[in-house]
Amino acid sequence: MATIVVFGGTGFTGSNIAREASARGHHVVSVSRSEPQEPIEGVRYETGAAEQVAERVIPEADAVVAALSPRGDMSGRLVEVYRGLARESAAAGARYIQVGGFSSLRPAPGAPRFVEGEIPEEFRDEAMEGEATRVLLAEESPEELDWVFVSPAASYGAWAPGERTSRFRVGDDVALFDEDGGSTISGADFAAAIVDEIERPTRHRAHMSVAY
Repeated sequence: MATIVVFGGTGFTGSNIAREASARGHHVVSVSRSEPQEPIEGVRYETGAAEQVAERVIPEADAVVAALSPRGDMSGRLVEVYRGLARESAAAGARYIQVGGFSSLRPAPGAPRFVEGEIPEEFRDEAMEGEATRVLLAEESPEELDWVFVSPAASYGAWAPGERTSRFRVGDDVALFDEDGGSTISGADFAAAIVDEIERPTRHRAHMSVAY
């Protein structure tokens, strides 16, 4: 079993990943600013600034999951923080899984990414910051870092948690849509896809998408 450190482990994505990994018997360390309202059995919780906690938890990790949100005191700082997590993961020899957004995907092979088009103003800052973290991995990450950048479907988040189906598709940097043109994934199934990738690596220094 692996030691998996989840940054943002009490948020929607992070808590689902922590729950899934713990249920499969992995040793899970959750890193967040505050204690969880509903602790997950078997998960070890570390609180504090990500940059500070990283120094003591990443050296013991087999895999590091970065699932922080560019909101609140993290707004405008995500690239800086993720740069540090990537470097420390590389030094520790840990696999690095970074969660991004749907807007970093493309509508078709070779097409501009969604973030390069028109995005509603209320979502644009987060989309741009999320895309900047993808560029960070693609262009600046240490050569020895084994990373995967993961994008969920368009309809994904705490506002639409969905249910576990254990049936989903995994793709690359092209968005996945169903036969009706929808793009959705539940929190539980998105987490399952990420833990699957940690357990059985299929992508290296690559973009991965998950949707029904």
